[in-house]
Amino acid sequence: MRYELTKDLLTGNALIDSEHKQLFDAINALLDACAQGKGRDSLPKTGQFLNSYVTKHFSDEEQLQVSSKYPGYPAHKTFHDGYKRKLQDAIDSLLRDGATVRALGEINQLAGILISHIRTEDRKLAQHLHSN
Repeated sequence: MRYELTKDLLTGNALIDSEHKQLFDAINALLDACAQGKGRDSLPKTGQFLNSYVTKHFSDEEQLQVSSKYPGYPAHKTFHDGYKRKLQDAIDSLLRDGATVRALGEINQLAGILISHIRTEDRKLAQHLHSN
């Protein structure tokens, strides 16, 4: 399964949308490598990238929320913090155990959670940014 930044996931904020696309591209690259039996070779680099990029992206979003006085900031920040922990755990599992069905299932589950978050919470943020 490939992840795409479809129209229903676009926020209209150029920074947020471009970062979401880069996150999807990284997840797709990791899943492709695993499907080709090259997961172990690409895991350290891709895992490191995903962790650092998610941290950067969430920080960018949080800065936008604080500067625009977004009322949903506390809940959004709580989600971000929990997601980063779950992603780190999933990457650690992939690095430790390899590209198992369970580990890849976790990555897919996390991608699904991210998509749901984008579709609802990030779009609310984008609407707030456009109205200010």
